[in-house]
Amino acid sequence: MSSSSSIARIQSFAFAGIDAIPVTVEIQISSGLPAFIIVGLPDKTVGEARERVRAALAALGLALPPKRILINLVPADLPKEGSHFDLPIALAIMTAMGILSHEAVSAYAAIGELSLDGRLQATGGVLSAALEAVRARHGLICPKPQAQEARWASDTLDILAPETLRALLAHFNGDHILSPPELERVDMPPPLADLAEIRGLDLGRRALEIAACGGHSLLMTGPPGAGKSMLAQCLPSILPDLTHEQILECSRIHSLGGQASGSLLVTQPPFRAPHHSTTLPALIGGGARSRPGEVSLAHNGVLFLDELPEFSRACLESLRQPLETGTITVARAKQTVLYPSRFQFIAAMNPCRCGYLGDASRACRKAPQCGEDYLSRLSGPMLDRMDLSLFITPVSPIDMITAPPGECSALVRARVCAARARQISRQGVPNAQANATTIALSEEARSLVTEADEKLRLSARGLTRLLRASRSIADLAASDVVGAPHIREALGFRVR
Repeated sequence: MSSSSSIARIQSFAFAGIDAIPVTVEIQISSGLPAFIIVGLPDKTVGEARERVRAALAALGLALPPKRILINLVPADLPKEGSHFDLPIALAIMTAMGILSHEAVSAYAAIGELSLDGRLQATGGVLSAALEAVRARHGLICPKPQAQEARWASDTLDILAPETLRALLAHFNGDHILSPPELERVDMPPPLADLAEIRGLDLGRRALEIAACGGHSLLMTGPPGAGKSMLAQCLPSILPDLTHEQILECSRIHSLGGQASGSLLVTQPPFRAPHHSTTLPALIGGGARSRPGEVSLAHNGVLFLDELPEFSRACLESLRQPLETGTITVARAKQTVLYPSRFQFIAAMNPCRCGYLGDASRACRKAPQCGEDYLSRLSGPMLDRMDLSLFITPVSPIDMITAPPGECSALVRARVCAARARQISRQGVPNAQANATTIALSEEARSLVTEADEKLRLSARGLTRLLRASRSIADLAASDVVGAPHIREALGFRVR
């Protein structure tokens, strides 16, 4: 280090999908005309950090030296986005000015946005940053509201979570030591909808249980008010809990999407229900910063599309890739990002535009042509990807009043969890992802499948999904082999 310039470095992160990529923030303060320059492919938000950092340092009573200040974000060919570079830039400047020691700061990576008064604001991606800090054996400096989010990465991670830049400076100077955050376990509230609230709709309840058992896609058709949406909203109440790995994966996605809230990480299967006016980037991800869309926010959970044919054709066809592969590729001019998108697809629709096809007293004058036109909005390949399909017949008002309540979600969930445990023990994944060629069939079941294939002319995908649904029905019956009754029931739920 020469007498005419000073250089300091601190670690931070950029994000590609849900992964945090290490970025070194270098600063050089040298003689020359006063300037504050940021290089290394920064976007507009990173470029504006110069004003936020200048104001935050002024709040501490510090002024930038009247010299040439050069900030370099390494590697230089990686695009840098977001306001989370504010904090590492400020710390690097204070280190270069001799206010902080290089030895103290070099042990940490930093992420956080600065207010003009020096407060640290929450920013996306803290959990991913914390996991990368653990791998690189660094500590992590992050905003106080996200200390719990960072703590989920590891119990041993050295975390500094100050509320202000002044508090962080006092910690490094030994004036007031910051206490390490402790992990607070939060009990999540139960789902709002319970199957006990649904009277009748026995076929719909059965289809929902099969779908939950194997993670299958489900299409419900029926007139308005038949109970399709209510059935879908009950699904989270009968799904198995997320594993620790799934919790971390889902929470990283929600953190990057700005959905995480403090210590309330995603500990239950997410349930996403976007409106049919949702745009393509909002559904699959993208935008100027390639943020995760609804299909990724629903990862390891449920994506529910109500009024399915009302979604744009582009949105519906974009679901093909994630339904098959469990991932979505968001390609933009500046970068291509891969997000996990392994969700359970649940859809509901009316039989026609007016909704009353088949009811002679209420159907419109265009029936039955209106029903064919409405269904034509869904492509054959899209319908072929539905494991289960059924028509929901409305419950009459008198039956709704006099019918006894059905099983509560807790009882159904117990059967689902037991069946799911058998699947994981047998093949390591839910039945919706199982290899159909390894499914054991009885001789009678094999003959029935051959007959069904000849009559229905099933595609290879349709046959695979039929066998997977049959395997889930057999698991609910605690059967090691798929029998003819299981095949028959699965055939009853196939799209005609």
